[in-house]
Amino acid sequence: MLVPIAATQSANAAVVHVANPYAGSTPYLNPDYVAEVNAQASADGGTTGTTEAKVASSQTAIWMDHIGAIAGDSTHRGLKAQLDLAESQAAGSSTPVLFEVVIYDLPGRDCAALASNGEIPATAAGLTEYESQYVDPIAALLGSSTYSNLRISTIIEPDSLPNAVTNQSKPACATATPYYESGVEYTLNKLHAIPNVYTYLDIGHSGWLGWSSNMGPAAQEFAKVAKATTAGFASVDGFISNTANTTPTDEPFLPNTTLQVGGQPLDSANFYQYNPYFDEHTYDEAMHASMVSAGFPSSVGMLIDTSRNGWGGSARPTALNSTPTNVNAYVAANKVDQRPFRGDWCNVNGAGIGYRPTAQPYGASDPIIAYVWVKPPGESDGDYPSGTHTHGDPHCDPNGTQTDGNGGTYPTDAIPGYDVPAGNWFAAQFQQLVANAYPALGSTGGGTDTTAPSVPTGLRVTGTTSSSVSLSWTASTDNVGVTGYAVYRGSTKVATVTSGTTYTDTGLTASTAYSYTVTAQDAAGNVSAASAAVTGTTASSGGGTDTTPPSVPAGLTVTGTTSSSVSLSWSASTDNVGVTGYAVYRGSTKVATVTSGTTYTDTGLTASTAYSYTVTAQDAAGNVSAASAAVTGTTASSGGGTGSSGCTAVYSISSDWGAGFNANVTVTNTGTAATQSWKVTWTWAGNQAISNMWNASYTQSGKAVTANNAAYNNVIAPGGNTSFGFGANYSGTNTAPTLTCTAG
Repeated sequence: MLVPIAATQSANAAVVHVANPYAGSTPYLNPDYVAEVNAQASADGGTTGTTEAKVASSQTAIWMDHIGAIAGDSTHRGLKAQLDLAESQAAGSSTPVLFEVVIYDLPGRDCAALASNGEIPATAAGLTEYESQYVDPIAALLGSSTYSNLRISTIIEPDSLPNAVTNQSKPACATATPYYESGVEYTLNKLHAIPNVYTYLDIGHSGWLGWSSNMGPAAQEFAKVAKATTAGFASVDGFISNTANTTPTDEPFLPNTTLQVGGQPLDSANFYQYNPYFDEHTYDEAMHASMVSAGFPSSVGMLIDTSRNGWGGSARPTALNSTPTNVNAYVAANKVDQRPFRGDWCNVNGAGIGYRPTAQPYGASDPIIAYVWVKPPGESDGDYPSGTHTHGDPHCDPNGTQTDGNGGTYPTDAIPGYDVPAGNWFAAQFQQLVANAYPALGSTGGGTDTTAPSVPTGLRVTGTTSSSVSLSWTASTDNVGVTGYAVYRGSTKVATVTSGTTYTDTGLTASTAYSYTVTAQDAAGNVSAASAAVTGTTASSGGGTDTTPPSVPAGLTVTGTTSSSVSLSWSASTDNVGVTGYAVYRGSTKVATVTSGTTYTDTGLTASTAYSYTVTAQDAAGNVSAASAAVTGTTASSGGGTGSSGCTAVYSISSDWGAGFNANVTVTNTGTAATQSWKVTWTWAGNQAISNMWNASYTQSGKAVTANNAAYNNVIAPGGNTSFGFGANYSGTNTAPTLTCTAG
């Protein structure tokens, strides 16, 4: 019998809602999945079977992917049966038992694809069905006092709200979005009311929302839904990325996305398309900061699904290859992600099991609170249309292709020779995932890594002031990858460094000697021995002022031009206390101060004009380097080069809630030459006021609006298109404007 939530609140009132339910808990293993793994291991036998059997010891989430899954069927236990088994386990456990369940049945589910289309239509009646026939029964079970001692982690609606950010040009997604928002809001209200339930919203992955033009709007979208709930931001415990995806947790040989190769930053490679986040680790930390900026508390935790993102096997790079001289070759030689296109997602060929489920993989202070296996390894992503059936998704066709939106065409990279429906056991995929696991599952040790990283070497003092000591050291190596460094002042741990190999210890006393050591830690929690100690002595309070300027910026290069802009890059300067920024000069006029990175695009220029540039570096003490060697950038002609230029712009409203709306504009190149720039202008008929815009920059003066291309989407091939979107407020009527498009 289902127990209404209201009847369980007093019984649950004493439950402690912890910050990280994964820390200090015992995992519940889904016996249905364990049976599938063991059956495959038994069938394969030998060393292969022994290795495969190790997968059964890692926790996987239980998917409530249709209403019938709540009750279960002849081959899969229902939710109550699973909870009862978890409760039996908890009765004999000295630690709390963690139970993971996926909430996945929104109206119009999976609007941007076909492989996992849901059973409930994107209609008002469908939303009512979702709430009453799906969410309410699940919440009633989870809220039963019988299970109040369990820690229940809920993964809420994968691939839902991210579609509200990027796929509003798809009619199915535009229709589904208000039901996604209302459905997630309803689910949060129901589940947050249960003290031992933890809520994690899906945020896609780095290859989806990693662009700055997507990350900011994504944070606003999630904030919008959270603020609509009864508890507001408190209704969300955190977020999960990479659900059922294969994006690596870390790209160990590509840590610097702005590294210049052949005069171009690595993120300009075709594989990344100016997306600065190559892996889930950096993406999650950046998304965490973006969510906090949008209003979420800093305590929200981040989860990474590592069930299929290991990318081991013979194709995995084992060391940095620095010989390629262009960004595409350099990235291809060094990335562990072996997909030909980052958008490949269905039964990806060559993927492997990733890090095992682990709590606090980067330490207790990092926002990433756990690695999890949400997608059970060996369950298919979906099938594709064939002569025997019409259901399916072309992205799952091994012989199919897909495009990147910029004229590039790529294979789907689905495992060839198979057509297995979503959620069904896929033996060949499971065998491949085990064979390519990274870290390797191995034949001994239960698949647990016990090898500590190498000891950090070269620890040295790089600078001091009267109140600080700056340190640097050489990176350690590890069989599964170093995740961070602990810095000790004497016997006191003063910092955990998760990015880079430098640290500045501040708040110290003048004229005092301090001893430092550093240890390295890997994803399995193994810690190296301490480095050799170094001593840093702070300067006296009466002096010690730094007077050494940074080195002169080298390698200043023009990396691109349009008829109205010049893009520059240069090599980073060095300094004894650290560079804080760069000043960019056009002739003798300072046009920018760059505080992050070593690139800049000077805009608003005149066509067919030569401009001279220099750059200086500045440190924290105010010392300024000499100017770099000058370079000249000549803007393109306004005619756009050989061939004719022209474009059209098509406007559509993706959602409208009466006081505001979101809209998309598709810009198509109607000329015979690639555009070097584009601009869309219009005049509102009413009082519409734009509040934010993505994939373009804009100005609005009264009713007049001008939208200009972003730095990464100025080039559109003949016949190709790109799009941008915006949010706006209004009152009264919302008449669509007439757009004018100009290409350069």
